[in-house]
Amino acid sequence: MPALAGVLGHPVAHSRSPAMHNAAFADLGLDWLYVKLPVAPALFEETVRALPASGYRGANVTIPHKLAALALADHATDAARGAGAANTLTFGDDGTIEAENTDAGGFLDALGSSPRGRTALVLGAGGAGRAVAWALREAGAERVAVWNRTPERALDLARELGLVHVARPVPAEIVVNATSVGLEPDRSEEEMIAALGLEGLEPPAVVVDLVYAAGVTPVLAWGERTGARLVDGLEVLVRQGARSFERWTRRSAPLEIMRAAVRER
Repeated sequence: MPALAGVLGHPVAHSRSPAMHNAAFADLGLDWLYVKLPVAPALFEETVRALPASGYRGANVTIPHKLAALALADHATDAARGAGAANTLTFGDDGTIEAENTDAGGFLDALGSSPRGRTALVLGAGGAGRAVAWALREAGAERVAVWNRTPERALDLARELGLVHVARPVPAEIVVNATSVGLEPDRSEEEMIAALGLEGLEPPAVVVDLVYAAGVTPVLAWGERTGARLVDGLEVLVRQGARSFERWTRRSAPLEIMRAAVRER
């Protein structure tokens, strides 16, 4: 029986992680299988605790479970504790659960250049937004501002991490969309950009969109019009996935294979 891994989310049907990880396992000749695990919030803890006995060695965690994943873990890395959320769980032979946040390191890997001394604006205060904001702070960004459509969530995150809460998006050298805006097929690009308050904002140097979709997302299209360097959600997905892969298998992740798998899908 192959070793198992999967992605826990609600919903999770859109995830490209199975294609990415299974391509990597095949490339390295590893007898592993990665699957989608749709789990409602009420069943999350019960499901996770049952996974090790079912042959699972690890799992990724996506919306809306990242905070719950950290809360149930027996051990947590500095990144998971610092961000206050976990996207990667590793199951020990003794049944213990370790929480990690590869979103943070994967984001910095995808960014491609150090944010040290630069200003940043993070749109969104959920699990992904927390990881990005923490990563930027730890990497030496001069100022990290956090905005959220529900202001109280951004204020709580800013206070927790010692960042700046803003009532509306402000100019910054690095703009990161960590919201779900861009996934709504029934809304126009103009509506989505307006919902994020980006209309008329001073052009940034870099735009990162954690949302991944077929084609260019509204936020990346906005960034392209402003002349920004673009980092898409698929590259962030690959980079965080590579870190999870290496944690579970203790083998170097085949980045090009993983990148090709998510983009071909």
